[in-house]
Amino acid sequence: MNQNDLDKLRLELSVKAKNGIDFIVAAIIVWSVISFIWTLSFSDYDKSVLTFIVGGPMLPLAFLLSKVLKTTWTVKGNPLEPLGLWLNFAQLFYFPMLVFVLIMKPEYFILCYVIITGAHFFPYAWYYKTKAFAVMAGIISIGSMAIALAVQAENLYLIPLFMVGSLLVLAVWLLLDFKKNKREYDQHARS
Repeated sequence: MNQNDLDKLRLELSVKAKNGIDFIVAAIIVWSVISFIWTLSFSDYDKSVLTFIVGGPMLPLAFLLSKVLKTTWTVKGNPLEPLGLWLNFAQLFYFPMLVFVLIMKPEYFILCYVIITGAHFFPYAWYYKTKAFAVMAGIISIGSMAIALAVQAENLYLIPLFMVGSLLVLAVWLLLDFKKNKREYDQHARS
């Protein structure tokens, strides 16, 4: 397989899955709820556990949104398609660190969770043929750390709120890239 064939497969994934926008919109909803949780007067440990629980419906929510946004979850015949799921599962191997932080330093849980989530976007830049994921992975990871260093403990809700804002920027950028990639994909289909 040459680079041109590989790029066509990536372009197909970008267009048919709409750059994974269903997952990003689901994440915006989930992280909005998480932001609210971190404004509550519960202990950091309890807020962290609630954060884990709220993250649970992410996959079913993304699936529901895929129907609304008309995205494709499986692109049959595209040999790169299973890679998307593997890239998503890769973040699960960072969860032992997250559990460690939950037990030892729950006040840093939200920071670690945001960094893991943001950083896991990076390989999707290649997968969907868009720089948006790579740039936002860096912004989310570094930005959340900067916020954690700058704010008092009672203002840690700003970290998941920053994640929501970053995801909104990412969603807009992905839609713009989708439109560009769709034109290119349609042009290849006509030729």
